[in-house]
Amino acid sequence: MTQHRFHLHQSLGYQITMLARVNERRFEQRIAEYGLSRVTWCVLLAAGEEGLATPSEIADFIGIDRTAISRALRQMEARGLITRSSGSGDGRSIRVELAAPGQAALQAVLPIAQENAAYFEAKLTGEELAELRRSIAKLLQGEPRIVAKL
Repeated sequence: MTQHRFHLHQSLGYQITMLARVNERRFEQRIAEYGLSRVTWCVLLAAGEEGLATPSEIADFIGIDRTAISRALRQMEARGLITRSSGSGDGRSIRVELAAPGQAALQAVLPIAQENAAYFEAKLTGEELAELRRSIAKLLQGEPRIVAKL
């Protein structure tokens, strides 16, 4: 029986991973001057643009586990980007809101996020982009959502 070689650089998983890394690196380098990481940016976006207010909602939106969101929120609160307060009821629910510096950072970085997305999307025609989105949706169909443990 002949064994076939596996061509790493031609494998779909490798290519998708490399594209994600290039995209993330380009974005992270540009938001670093604002003292933000991809995770802190996503928290700002979740709370400021999506109206999500609980740590679990924000963690689900980003796709990270509860430990990672707790750590990120503590760091962001210490930096004055967000405030955390007890929600209504028994005091166990925490509400997250953007503080003024967090809102300012969100507004400063929104155009960078939009430009980063546009940079990669501009490499494709409208038809290619639509087909890529359909293909990604098809590949993800029926797959469990992965939660990152950052």
